[in-house]
Parts: sequence; C-alpha cells; structure tokens
Amino acid sequence: MTNRRGFIQGTGAVSAAAALGLRPGVAQATQGVSGDKIVIGTIQDLSGPIVSLGKPVQNGMIMRVEEANAAGGINGRMLDLKVEDSGYDPKKAVLAAQKLVTRDKVFAVLGALGSVVSLSTMPILLKRGVISFNPITAHHGNFDPFDKLKFAMATPYQTSTELGLLEMLRRKSYQRVGIMYQDDEYGLEVLRGAETALESKGMSLVEKTSYKRGATEFASQMQKLVAAGCDLIVLGTIVRETIAGMATARKLGYTGAFFGSQAAYMPVVAKPGGKAVEGLYAVHETPTPYRDDPANTSLLNDWLDRYKARFGEDADLWSATGYIIVDVFAKAAERAGKNLTTDSFVAAMEAEPYPVTYFGNPDFKWTSDNHLGNNKVKLALISNGRWVSESTWLSK
Repeated sequence: MTNRRGFIQGTGAVSAAAALGLRPGVAQATQGVSGDKIVIGTIQDLSGPIVSLGKPVQNGMIMRVEEANAAGGINGRMLDLKVEDSGYDPKKAVLAAQKLVTRDKVFAVLGALGSVVSLSTMPILLKRGVISFNPITAHHGNFDPFDKLKFAMATPYQTSTELGLLEMLRRKSYQRVGIMYQDDEYGLEVLRGAETALESKGMSLVEKTSYKRGATEFASQMQKLVAAGCDLIVLGTIVRETIAGMATARKLGYTGAFFGSQAAYMPVVAKPGGKAVEGLYAVHETPTPYRDDPANTSLLNDWLDRYKARFGEDADLWSATGYIIVDVFAKAAERAGKNLTTDSFVAAMEAEPYPVTYFGNPDFKWTSDNHLGNNKVKLALISNGRWVSESTWLSK
C-alpha cells in the first residue's frame, strides 16, 4: 500500500496526520470511532430542488443504521448517523461538511447527494482525513484522481451516457441527434459522453443547447432542437427539467425519441410526468423497485413492506440506494475488525466485492488502485408510468 499513487496527493499516513495537525509516528485515536460508537455523516437535499431524492435516501440510511444497531452494532459499536441538509446548494454543503468533520467528528461521510455537493465538500473531507464514501452522483471527480479516502459506486456520467447512446444507435438508425444539457459539471459530463458515442460512429451532434441550473422554461432550447430536425434528443437533465423539457417538445410537435442520463432515471419522472415522458429511455444501475412486480423476490417484498411500515410511504430507488450505501459501509467496517481505523477500513473495502443483492444492484468492487466500484449500466424505458429495464448490462 505504500507505493499507491494516492500517496502522491497527500493521503498517506504522514500527510493525513499533518492535515489533522497530528505528529507523525505518534499513535492517535481514529476520528469518529470510540469504544461504543462509530459516527458517520451524510449530506442530503432535504429542502431544495431534489428533496424528492434526499428524503428517501435519508430514510433508507436510517433504516439500515437501525437494523445494524438492533443486531448489536458493528463489532459492538453502535452506528451514529448525523444528517445535514444542503438544499442542493454548494455553499450550504460546505458549511454542512465543516460541521460534520469538526464538530461531529465523523469517521466518514456517506452518500453525499449531488455533484455540486460532493465536489464542493470533497476537499474539506480529504484535508481532515475523513472518508468520502460513495456519493450519490456519477461525476468522475468522486474517484479520480485516485485517493485512498475516495470511494465511488456510480458509473461516471460520461461513460454511462456513451454506453446508453451507443445502445440506442444499435437499436435504431438515428441520423440527427441533438442535446439539451444543464450548464454545469454534470451536464458537461453528459455532453462529453454523447459526443464520444457519436464520434465512434462517424457522427456529431446536429444541435446542442444548454440551460442554467434551476431553469423552469425550455421553449427556446426545444425550438432549436426541433428546428434542427432531431430524431433523437439526449437529455442532460434531472427531474423537473426532464418532464418540462419533454412536455415542451411535444407541444412543439416533436415526435422523435428522447434518451436521458442516469440523472433522468428517477421514480418521480416516470409516474408524475404522465404522457409527456412516456417512451423516455435512460440508463440506470440499481432498478426502481415496485411492490406489485411479480418478478420480485420474497426478500425484496419483505424489505419494501418493512420500509413502508417504518416510514409510512412506499420505498423507491433512492430509499434502496441509501440503504445499500450504509449496508456496504457496515459490512466493510465489520470486516475491518474491532480495531477500526481509516487504514483497516480502506483495506477491508479493497479486499472483498459487494455482491448483487435482492435490489438488483450491480456487483461493486473496489481495488487498491481503483476506487470506482462499478462501470456498467442498463438501458430502461418508461412504459405506462413505470421504468422497465430494456437491456442486459452494458459495459466497455
């Protein structure tokens, strides 16, 4: 482990000690770990534009923490989850991260929601020697450049967009592809993925247009794409932009296809979007669960029932995501043994993969030189208000 390139970036034992103001070579207690407790944190959107994701993620995390503690904790230590609200605002996220690492003294921050949140808070965590654990965003900055404290589980937006668009082109001979994307790092990743896929086919975008985060009107963008004669529109959008953008295009008479990134694969896009979003394709990893799906296993239905009994509402993809993230953490912390330290936890994460479960997630695997746990996706379609998987795993 001493030759790992992450040490060049100041994340080895000596640099971590320096970042914390500790003297190298002197034994120090691990932040967030005491005789009876492991303190972990998360930063969710509980009041902003993607609160429809943040609240179920939080609930899924709470459920798994409660289960772990009811079973005696992790090697006798109880999990103590600290939740902070970012409002999907990077400035608020920075304040939240500072509180978690300095006041709450967390061992790790789990599942920070959104690229703008994870990227703005990452430097704070790394400086304090706190693990950034599987943020809920597919931005490549969550694992690249390599750092032993950075773990990611989502296929990067650029890769997944490329894979999904190539699958779309394999299925049908689209000739005129355009894109509408959010004017930030997330949207640019989707743009790059679309351009890479088209370039490999000797094609290029016939039109591209962007919008500012928080926009609610998309008439000018869709007019450009419709006027360009697009037969396939790529969407670098999230929830309301996906629904509003597609509805606007349909009103303008657009009859072509839409393909969205992972960020468009949302439970709250499929049903609330109604007829406007029928036929939307998007890429995904863990599928959206539906309680009445006859293909469900008894284990999945039992989990869905327990979730509803605990929170009084149906679980969705993000409930499962929050649960899985804490489950991955808990299993690695258990393997790390009673002497839980940052190094023993990292070694445990790198030693064993996290397998496919009843949630239908991909098998995640982190190694000593690659902290991206997954690099594959499936293509899905909205049909009758539900997401339906349309392909096997797609990968490079």
